[in-house]
Amino acid sequence: MLNISENSISKFVKLSNFKSYQYLNDRDPKKKRVYNGIVIIILLLIFVFVPWTQNIKGKGYVTTLLPEQRPQPVQSIISGRLEKWYVREGNYVNKGDTLIYITEVKNDYFDPNLISRTQEQVNAKSESITSYDDKVIALKSQLASIRESRMLKLEQVRNKIIQTKNKIEIDSIDLNAYKIKYEIAVNQYKRTKELHDQGLKSLSELQEKELKQQEVYAAYLSQQNKLENQKNMLINFKLELSSTEQDYQQKISKTNSDIQSALSAKLDARSNTSKLKNQLSNYQQRQNLYYITSPTNGYITKTIKKGTGQLIKEGTDILTIMPANYDLAVEIYVKPQDLPLLRINDHCRLQFDGWPAMVISGWPEKSTGIFSGKIFALDQHISNNGKYRVLIAPDEKDKRWPENLRVGTGTYTFILLKDVPIWYELWRNLNGFPPDFYRANEDHNSGESDVKTKAPIKSVK
Repeated sequence: MLNISENSISKFVKLSNFKSYQYLNDRDPKKKRVYNGIVIIILLLIFVFVPWTQNIKGKGYVTTLLPEQRPQPVQSIISGRLEKWYVREGNYVNKGDTLIYITEVKNDYFDPNLISRTQEQVNAKSESITSYDDKVIALKSQLASIRESRMLKLEQVRNKIIQTKNKIEIDSIDLNAYKIKYEIAVNQYKRTKELHDQGLKSLSELQEKELKQQEVYAAYLSQQNKLENQKNMLINFKLELSSTEQDYQQKISKTNSDIQSALSAKLDARSNTSKLKNQLSNYQQRQNLYYITSPTNGYITKTIKKGTGQLIKEGTDILTIMPANYDLAVEIYVKPQDLPLLRINDHCRLQFDGWPAMVISGWPEKSTGIFSGKIFALDQHISNNGKYRVLIAPDEKDKRWPENLRVGTGTYTFILLKDVPIWYELWRNLNGFPPDFYRANEDHNSGESDVKTKAPIKSVK
């Protein structure tokens, strides 16, 4: 006993009469220690051969599976001044509901009749296009008239040339006739003179022949001058033909130039009209942007801009909306040395903050309060924190994740690998070796590989 009292009960109670005392008093402490040691050794030997599931641990948080399901900031495309709020934090909104109304802050858009005035400019430019069309039609008609007039004028000059040629031919014949007459008159004068010298002809007859000779010679010279005039006239008509061709060609060229100028002005007016229409459309769309609407169905989670009268710039976050319908996922980060061990659809165990759990990482089936998942995506590029991001989706074959789970909840994750004995896992950790790369269900003798081989690189001499 404890012997804390001076009064002993050994005189009244005999311990040897009790079976429990006799049982404990008869046992040998050395044998007991040996027995306990053997039992402990046997238990340790059994324990080291118990299967242990290798795993990769990681911390992360709850997110959504798809990008469009994650919290979305609402921004203003244009600069403006906050005039009115239609929602507050916690409100549920449908897609297209009005959230905020802003007013204009740029002096280029202060005119209340800006759209109507721009529409007037568009109408005026459109009418100018019609006038240019009419001008082009008139110029083309004028061009056709000039070409017809040129054809008639050239035909007229050509007829004059033909007539002149005919006159030259007639005058040439007449000139030959006058030349013959002149030669005859000269012969007659000579014979009459010879006869006058012999006294056979009178002086009057001689003078008559001389006068006739002079008259014929004068007619011959007149006909010769007439022929030269006709030849000169032919040359003038040919020059007139060339000059007429050049004059009308200049008129045609000028008219074509006017047509091209009108077409160019028409295209310029059409371009300006398109610019004005574009500007008008921009003004109309800008007025629609004064009311900022919800991009999706969801809940207003946070308002970044507060109050009214505050100026905002384009692209500035105003508030945040959490979509109402979303698929949960877990985002964790693993070390680069663990990334080659992971595959899509690998099983994971998840512990969420706020949900009680008892976790045994090596025996996930014995843990309670944890949930299952599968690897949905692996990043191909390292993150800024020096780790790789892994996205885990719920395992539909296992129990569902908690309904009250929200985006942003902290998560502790175990990515399950190969089952090995405990002694092997202890030995691996003591030596700092990584977990086994190959899985038990992989066929290493098949000779198949997912890695694409490259052609050998040829040496360059």
